[in-house]
Amino acid sequence: APRGLVLLIHDAYRPRRASEAMVAWAERTGRRDLVDDGYIARRSGHNRGDTVDLSLARAGTCEPLDMGTAWDHLGPDSHTDRATGDPLKHRLLLRDTLKNVGFAPYPKEWWHFSAHEPGAVPLDIPYGPP
Repeated sequence: APRGLVLLIHDAYRPRRASEAMVAWAERTGRRDLVDDGYIARRSGHNRGDTVDLSLARAGTCEPLDMGTAWDHLGPDSHTDRATGDPLKHRLLLRDTLKNVGFAPYPKEWWHFSAHEPGAVPLDIPYGPP
């Protein structure tokens, strides 16, 4: 807030069946590499509710800051340290801010952070309209 920024949440809790569907899609479409390379998880912290995907945006307008890649870009350019200039500064600000409040970053995805709550278990509770 003192910098005129807010957090922009892209993804938080997701039912286990959604993660399983993502893995099935990767395997069905010949993109198993996304699972093998760690971009799609067979067991996701999102299913436990202790993982969040987020970015930084300008307060008031919610205009996202330039992070160098789109959120959920599934490739090496999404690694936290694979940027330069302002995108790298923004990624490091996001990482350091979240680390300071107890979240662990995932170095392959600049937007992915986990709180690693002890005892949290995967859930499969759907939400939204049936």
